[in-house]
Amino acid sequence: MENKYRTHKCGKLSEKEIGSEVRIAGFVENIRDHGGVIFVDIRDDSGVIQTVSNDDSIFEGITRESSISLKGKIRKRNEEDYNERIVTGTIELLVSELEVLGKAQNVLPFEVITSHEVAEEVRLKYRYLDLRNPKVKENIIFRSKVIDYLRKLMKEEDFLEIQTPILTASSPEGARDFIVPSRKYHGKFYALPQAPQQFKQLLMCSGFDKYFQIAPCFRDEDARSDRVYGEFYQLDLEMAFVEEEDVLKVGEKIFHDTFKEFGKGKKVSSVPFQRLTYKEAMEKYGTDKPDLRNPLEIIDLTEVFAETTFRPFKGVVVKGIVVDNIADKANSWFNEVVEFANSIGMPGIGYFKVLDDMSFAGPIDKFLSEDERDDLIKIGKLKPKSVIFFIADRNKAYKYAGLIRDELGRKLELINKDEFKFCIVKDMPMYEWDEEEEKYIFNHNPFSMPQGGMEALEKEKVEDILAYQFDFVCNGVEMSSGAVRNHDLEIMKKAFEIAGYEEAEIEKRFKALYEAFKYGAPPHAGMAPGIDRMLMLLLDEESIRETIAFPLTAGGTDLLMGSPLEVSEQQLRDVHIKIR
Repeated sequence: MENKYRTHKCGKLSEKEIGSEVRIAGFVENIRDHGGVIFVDIRDDSGVIQTVSNDDSIFEGITRESSISLKGKIRKRNEEDYNERIVTGTIELLVSELEVLGKAQNVLPFEVITSHEVAEEVRLKYRYLDLRNPKVKENIIFRSKVIDYLRKLMKEEDFLEIQTPILTASSPEGARDFIVPSRKYHGKFYALPQAPQQFKQLLMCSGFDKYFQIAPCFRDEDARSDRVYGEFYQLDLEMAFVEEEDVLKVGEKIFHDTFKEFGKGKKVSSVPFQRLTYKEAMEKYGTDKPDLRNPLEIIDLTEVFAETTFRPFKGVVVKGIVVDNIADKANSWFNEVVEFANSIGMPGIGYFKVLDDMSFAGPIDKFLSEDERDDLIKIGKLKPKSVIFFIADRNKAYKYAGLIRDELGRKLELINKDEFKFCIVKDMPMYEWDEEEEKYIFNHNPFSMPQGGMEALEKEKVEDILAYQFDFVCNGVEMSSGAVRNHDLEIMKKAFEIAGYEEAEIEKRFKALYEAFKYGAPPHAGMAPGIDRMLMLLLDEESIRETIAFPLTAGGTDLLMGSPLEVSEQQLRDVHIKIR
């Protein structure tokens, strides 16, 4: 039986249908009155087609964005009326019947075709209209294609797709939990999973060799341009009886193949990706998420100024960034660098220019000794017209130097926008010192295996203990974290003890893993590429929210559904909650 609304999609019609009677359905994109002849453009998810009628009254009363069904014959347009911007630009539908299926009110919140130029809050409030914009819609279609491809990749590598629970127990994995009160168990709470971490480890303990899922993750942490508030999706995977290198190879294949397939011809790093230790990344780039498209590197000058008389460099960490052939730039250009340094919290930034005779020009020069000048030339490999920037601070020199490096790369246009440059940052510190708590906390994932096992935990300084942990990074964005997991109960207890957990608390909070590790847990490892971030890079979008069908605002509100909202007193009573 023929569909009563349409026989063809708008964008699928072509000159092959000339003379045929067809029925189409879609939204009214535009209504144009050309001297008494009315043209109406109809849009569905396949494209747009122009319609016209011998009886203009057939279009009487229709409004833009109404959903309608039309019947008529396809005919060829006059050659001078061709529209090369659309695939149906040589044909049109001569309408004989029209039915309004859903009438739109006369005044729209915004023009659908230019909705991406509207304030984000308005777009998200009327997201169903925003998604009618072909470009906005294409992002969501693109997302579906990428996820399909990822599933195909994983199944080709013999991974088994398994779903893990959404209602689970609270777990300290680095962010705040969303908690869900229990109606049946007074005063107790479920939590939404920050990640399926424990469940995927339990699957390895259950004898599954390779697991994956397209996993929703929930974290009550503030949004950024590359992180949405509340929930996000990751390609979660885990493998049993493997070492770190086995997982790294799978990660390289996932990222290389996916970015080759969907990267629109941009250059993608070849396999194997460049490997950096955490220490090397921090020293060279000032961040564990380096953008390797930027060729600038940070050099350590602390020893050069160990005996300096220049007070700002005395007794602090001093970093330098050398840029060749920019000494002739205008003073205003350098003033902008100083202004940027001030904007990130630095009191200023020192620099000097290297002149043709290898002498230095700049306010710092008069404070330097001859030995310091010679060391700078040697260590910085300085040349005529080079400029060296100095970053000095007791605690934040690495961070500031990384931000200055990024800004110089941007200002000097050193970054190739047509390249996806990947690296793997590994050998992460197991712990970091928390100034507020005044204790050591887990630096990354608490379930990671320390390098050196129990011996390292017992004998090394806490700050020197490294973990089998790694990140995949692309163009300065963290794409995935991963690790070799701790599968030994005694090592796990000791690792948590250093972070301030008593055994009773470990047993209570990680009851399943605590028990499972008593029954022959295999060595296992895994990672979790962030799907939303992959899409943001592939689509070249500045905001990750452009890759999601119904995102929350940056502030964490849902303007479409009106959440978060108050609930009734009865709902609160049902879950034994009282608002204080």
